[in-house]
Formats: sequence, structure tokens, C-alpha cells
Amino acid sequence: MYQQKISIYAAVICLFMITATAQANPLLRCAVTYAGATSQIETRIVHDQMVSPSSDTNGAYTSESIDIGGRFRFKAVMLGAGSQPDMVKLYIYYETHIQPVLLQEVKYAAPFNFSSDPYSLTGHNYLYSPPLDRELQYGCNLVEEE
Repeated sequence: MYQQKISIYAAVICLFMITATAQANPLLRCAVTYAGATSQIETRIVHDQMVSPSSDTNGAYTSESIDIGGRFRFKAVMLGAGSQPDMVKLYIYYETHIQPVLLQEVKYAAPFNFSSDPYSLTGHNYLYSPPLDRELQYGCNLVEEE
């Protein structure tokens, strides 16, 4: 009987330890709206081994930007080690006939709050492209993906 109780306690402790050490993966979710159409962009942690984690360009060159209605480009980069995000970088470009032009670059540093509120990380942002004042709206949050 005593041996059975010890086995049950050991199993409960092991289960608790496994649950406590298992971490969900962080997921950056951005809702980007242009011309009445909203795109959901999801990003996971980028592990760029070519550049040190403290480098300002880490992940910026290896991540692709997303076309938004042929007028803007949106790039979201989440940097970190393992399952802990250290920094989130957002780049918003507007399209010209020659090349995309950087309109906004934003950096957010840890610690982060995880939330289901779609604007909890960035707030609700409005950007306007030069010559024609086309409007882009976006907001991002961090959630734990299971």
C-alpha cells in the first residue's frame, strides 16, 4: 500500500514537471487591412545563425515581405532563442514603379505579454503612402501556439 502511494505521487510529480517544462511556441499574429480586405499574417521565431542575435539586421534580410493589394508590403520578424521571443520587428513598405520604399520600421523588445486581443502588441496603426495617401491599417499580438 505504501509503495503504491509513492508510485502515484511520483507519477503525479513527473506529470507536473513535464507540463511545467513544456512550452507553447510563440506566434505573432498581424491583421493587415487595405482597401477593405484584411490579411492575417502569422510569424514564428526566426533563428538566423549567420548573424548574432543582438544584430540590428538579424532576420530582416532572410524573411520575406508579403504583398498587400499591390500597394504595400508587410514584413514581420520575430527573433529569439528557443521558444522565447527577444524582439519583434515590423517593416511596412509602399510600392513604387521602381522598388518598395520603407514607410515604417518598428521594433518591440522583450518582455512580451501574450494576449488574444488583436492589437495588444502594437495597438491599431494607420499608415498612409506618399503621393496618393493610400491607407494601410494593421495591428499585431503575440499568442502561444499549442
